[in-house]
Amino acid sequence: MTAAPTPDVLRAPLVVEFPFTRSLGPVQSAFLTGLRERVVLGVKTADGKVMVPPAEYDPVTAEEIRDLVEVGATGTVTTWAWNDDPRPQQPLTTPFAWVLVRLDGADTALLHALDAPGPDAVRTGMRVRIRWAEDRKGAITDIACFEPYEGEEAAASAGQPHDGVFEDAVTGIVAEARLDYTYSPGRAQTAYINGLAERRTVGERCPSCHKVYVPPRGACPTCGVATTDRVEVGPAGTVTTYCIVNIKARNLDIEVPYVYAHIALDGAGLALHGRIGGIPYDEVRMGLRVEPVWSEGGRHPDHYRPTGEPDADYDVYKELI
Repeated sequence: MTAAPTPDVLRAPLVVEFPFTRSLGPVQSAFLTGLRERVVLGVKTADGKVMVPPAEYDPVTAEEIRDLVEVGATGTVTTWAWNDDPRPQQPLTTPFAWVLVRLDGADTALLHALDAPGPDAVRTGMRVRIRWAEDRKGAITDIACFEPYEGEEAAASAGQPHDGVFEDAVTGIVAEARLDYTYSPGRAQTAYINGLAERRTVGERCPSCHKVYVPPRGACPTCGVATTDRVEVGPAGTVTTYCIVNIKARNLDIEVPYVYAHIALDGAGLALHGRIGGIPYDEVRMGLRVEPVWSEGGRHPDHYRPTGEPDADYDVYKELI
């Protein structure tokens, strides 16, 4: 059971997503291109077993395997689990069963979705067949799902060697990875975020070692005790170390080169990071005194700029690098 967050603690949706691009070797290329052509290929291992989906190396001997074999589009359910609440991007929008299907001619099982009216209609040992997607591009989604099947066994071509040669072979894929969270920063960081909305930077002091953590973590990782004493730090601070960024990030409207630095705010026991502006990138240096320039609306510092004060002495910040 998960405890409900305290009413004054912030909560917000958090989505982490990115496209993962990978190239395909000859085995995976043949497998995915075959799906586009409504052909399912496996690969034969050293002991004669047919693996579907195919792997490029034998799981027993670790030797490279290339002997492709065509298998059937029909098969047998070896095990299953009912999914009553499909999530976005899953194969079907209505409740369905996740099934492991051993296709005719294969010795291993393929995981996919089975379109069935309910869990009572699914059983281990039931016969199923592939329902092909109408628009096939050379991906596992070319199999739209499986469906119950009571017809004939697989065609005679199942189990026959295949050269894996297709026109316009698929050589790479882009897989969209996405994780959806409901994120709560907790008591300590809620106070920190609320402070930023008032253009204040609030940390917490450990009652044992007296280090002031910014952003606060709720507990001291060194002493293992709760940090409940809130301390306002800054707003000015000192650059302890930095890096020059020469690669432009996607969706970030900042011209390169620019500088990101670790900044020890006055009164803080460790440095936080921020972008340095208002000064040529090649003039940023350790010990530079800086102050925040707040974003429109004042929710967080957009960047830090020089205060015009003399540089801090190295001994002042050497423990915060």
